[in-house]
Amino acid sequence: MPVYNKLVRDRIPEIIKADGKTFTTRILDDEIYRQELRKKAYEELQEYMNAKDDETALEELADLLEIMHALAECHGSSIEHVEQIRAEKAEKRGGFKEKIFLVEVHDE
Repeated sequence: MPVYNKLVRDRIPEIIKADGKTFTTRILDDEIYRQELRKKAYEELQEYMNAKDDETALEELADLLEIMHALAECHGSSIEHVEQIRAEKAEKRGGFKEKIFLVEVHDE
């Protein structure tokens, strides 16, 4: 019997049940939920970093985006507000489209 002890997507229990398997779950309190979302973000980032092709990379980015939606809500906000903050930062400091790699800065 595999033991997972990790946060899963909402429909995973339904999918497990449809496969004729039994399972144990619990509902997390808000503090533990946020901690588990952070762990999940790290897990998904590692999976993205290990992706061998564009399709897999995009799947993992979608998973990260789903976690970002949930984390924004945990912080009392929305992904739209996060996007607004991102856009403001991009306006002030730029994005990453120009592929600039800073090598060093010389103090005068």
